[in-house]
Amino acid sequence: MKKIQILGTGCAKCKKLAENAEAAAKALGIEYEIEKITDINDIMKFGVMVTPALAADGTVKVVGKVPSPEEIKGMLS
Repeated sequence: MKKIQILGTGCAKCKKLAENAEAAAKALGIEYEIEKITDINDIMKFGVMVTPALAADGTVKVVGKVPSPEEIKGMLS
């Protein structure tokens, strides 16, 4: 199972990133779990200073922007 982590404080961009990540995972047909990390101290543990950010299985894939579902599919596969 792929663990998809959305790093952000819950802003509109963070919500859009979560939607796009979920769409990408569904399109790939993979088993996944989405975890929203909203605590700034937990976000900083990833070395992320700008949100939103996307991590897969604990590895940060993108910071400070909202990639499309197509772009996220490449990051998850």
